Amino acid sequence: RYQKLQKIMKPCFGDLLSFTLTAFVELMDHGIVSWDTFSVAFIKKIASYVNKSAMDAAVLQRSLAILESMVLNSQDLYQKVAQEITIGQLIPHLQCADQDIQTYTVAVINALFLKAPEEKRQEMAHILAQKQLRSIILSNIIRSNQPINDEMAHQLYVLQVLTFNLLEDRMMTKMDPQDQAQRDIIFELRRIAFDVECDSNNSGSIEKRKSMYTRDYKKLGFINHVNPAVDFTQIPPGMLALDNMLYFAKHHQDAYIRMVLENSSREDKHECPFGRSSIELTKMLCEILRVGELPSENCHDFHPMFFTHDRSFEEFFCICIQLLNKTWKEMRATSEDFNKVMQVVREQIMRTLTHKPNSLDQFKSRLQNMSYTEILKIRQSERMNQEDFQSRPIVELREKIQPEIMELIKQQRLNRLCEGTCFKKTNNRRKPDKYWYCRLSPNHKVLHYGDLEESPQGEVPFDSLQDKLPVVEMKAVVTGKDCPHMKEKGALKQSKEWLELAFSVLYESDEYLNFMAPDKHEYCVWTDGLNALLGKEMTSEYTKADMDTLLSMEMKLRLLDLENIQIPEAPPPIPKEPSNYDFVYDCN
Repeated sequence: RYQKLQKIMKPCFGDLLSFTLTAFVELMDHGIVSWDTFSVAFIKKIASYVNKSAMDAAVLQRSLAILESMVLNSQDLYQKVAQEITIGQLIPHLQCADQDIQTYTVAVINALFLKAPEEKRQEMAHILAQKQLRSIILSNIIRSNQPINDEMAHQLYVLQVLTFNLLEDRMMTKMDPQDQAQRDIIFELRRIAFDVECDSNNSGSIEKRKSMYTRDYKKLGFINHVNPAVDFTQIPPGMLALDNMLYFAKHHQDAYIRMVLENSSREDKHECPFGRSSIELTKMLCEILRVGELPSENCHDFHPMFFTHDRSFEEFFCICIQLLNKTWKEMRATSEDFNKVMQVVREQIMRTLTHKPNSLDQFKSRLQNMSYTEILKIRQSERMNQEDFQSRPIVELREKIQPEIMELIKQQRLNRLCEGTCFKKTNNRRKPDKYWYCRLSPNHKVLHYGDLEESPQGEVPFDSLQDKLPVVEMKAVVTGKDCPHMKEKGALKQSKEWLELAFSVLYESDEYLNFMAPDKHEYCVWTDGLNALLGKEMTSEYTKADMDTLLSMEMKLRLLDLENIQIPEAPPPIPKEPSNYDFVYDCN
């Protein structure tokens, strides 16, 4: 069947060829026949469809899919495909408008990259790092008006991972303290940072020069001041950390010199050690970008900014090492705080990467806004919403605080009632608006109210309000349709807004006092206050909002000193009783 299918393909073209290639891909997916059975002629035929400048989109798409499968499923076929297809021949397909073709093209590039031997992979990486290819990927895929689908996002993620995996060799290479070429790199770091000092101290005894080197290596922030090469024997990050430091010193020389000299002039406790920081930061960046790990099958986490520079990892390091120095100063850190600073820097980087900045400059700009103060605010906000905030000690603290907050809200409502409010009189006749005023006595025992000719400008004194309603005579507070003045004839024609502002106080002898609040806020204040006087629960939406706001603020204040401290789920165990109580002071 497969041989017949291959024979059918020879005279095919157009739709027939497209359908035949589709059938071939579907059949091969069953895994019945090995990919190794196909001839060189067949491979050349498929490759010719890809290499043609003008080819039917469906045929091109199926051909790219077949080539990808060949490369991934057989090392022998990789060799044959690599002879027929180069990255240069695939680049034009990245410029087409069809995202499916772009996706399959990137997939073929990834497959060739993944199966290539080490020396060939470095050559391919050099081609991928060239500005032309990066510009095509940026302009035609990442920054195009067409949204990126999941498959394309995955392929770009794979390309990103494979590119960074080229750093693995340096990451896993220990520095040989006896290798003069490697030690010369450290001498270069020292020369760039302390050029003037070195020129003025060339002469002198060996002991004097050793003392000078030790002093400078300490200023550079190495752990081993005598032989800093020992610092780079840890893997990871191995020699990759030294490569990053040299790149920073050469390509961002002013920032490098400023950082080293600035820290060397601080007190010993407060200096940010450049050498140690660079080594740990390189290790952290490798963990974040998963250098050395194979791409995950379902991951789509690619970052556009890494396609904007041919030395993107080194530039990434340069931005982050300056961030680390800035965060160190913001935290007023000492050498004992080193790990804590690294945790904050990791969080700053991770949070900024989630925004998927389009360029390294945009990444740097976002990092500037992600200060240590901002991180603390974010942590506090998240802490209020995360599961830890539902732990037993926190829940108990909240339950303890709630009555205090509710009492505070109650007092505010009653104080507001003591100030009083002007209400419009309710009537169904077309008469000019009349007003009446109501306020609570300072001892919270009597409601004073009375008619007014016009709306007052301030508080109305008690002696102007002729009527009184003792609080002890109040029986209930009703709202909306349950109010007597909303049940009267013609009241049903009132709008929904009126119903939401109406409330009444029922008191002895089946009498009632009807209210029509001027707005929603006054409605909530008065219904809450009247219910509080009756010893009932305050249930308005304003009370709930005030409770949430005040409780949140109080919880934040009380937990402020527990930042970065794990709150236990259960209280500590009560210790055993002492064998005697002789230590108790005798008050007599």
